[in-house]
Amino acid sequence: MYPRICSAVLACVLAGLSTLPAAGRQMPPNPRVLVETSMGSFEMELFRDRVPATVVNFLIYVRDGYYDGTVFHRVIRDLIVQGGGLAVGGEERLEPKLEGLRGTIINQASRNLLNRRGTVAMARGSAPDSARAQFFINLNHNNNFDYRNGSPSGIGYAVFGRVTEGMNVVDRIGRVRTGNQDGMRDVPREPVVIHSITRVEAG
Repeated sequence: MYPRICSAVLACVLAGLSTLPAAGRQMPPNPRVLVETSMGSFEMELFRDRVPATVVNFLIYVRDGYYDGTVFHRVIRDLIVQGGGLAVGGEERLEPKLEGLRGTIINQASRNLLNRRGTVAMARGSAPDSARAQFFINLNHNNNFDYRNGSPSGIGYAVFGRVTEGMNVVDRIGRVRTGNQDGMRDVPREPVVIHSITRVEAG
């Protein structure tokens, strides 16, 4: 129903490849973003040099303000905090944020990027290439999320960044009380809102 990766993402990736610096020139620094939440703020470095398509996809959502007002809707203590796809709707119930949501992307998981504490990865469904906008932050070394092989059951979850400042805020989010809501488990009892995600200028 949806393309694996939208034409805008491919265009951005190709444009980036066509402007790679010549040999001997220093590569530009990886982009960083500031995540401002109802429980505090933290910064993330995005590994554009290693998983460009995944990072470009994320940055387009950031540019468009898609994440503003979404929540961390899944919190499992000592495992992950996951968000970026649901918002608080009517009667204070969570509902998918569909406006601005684009197609699925290719899974760029590899043995070179592991789901270690503080890393950021794309959330997805059971299909390997089903990630769209949602992401999660690892609260621990989650080896079971790592790439093992290219099969649907072994490909794992694509790491595309890491928390560089404010991991204490992420840990605090990871300790909130949770419950069930509309068939979803591990939902924070009090919404943890992502107010905004914005680019941080280098230097």
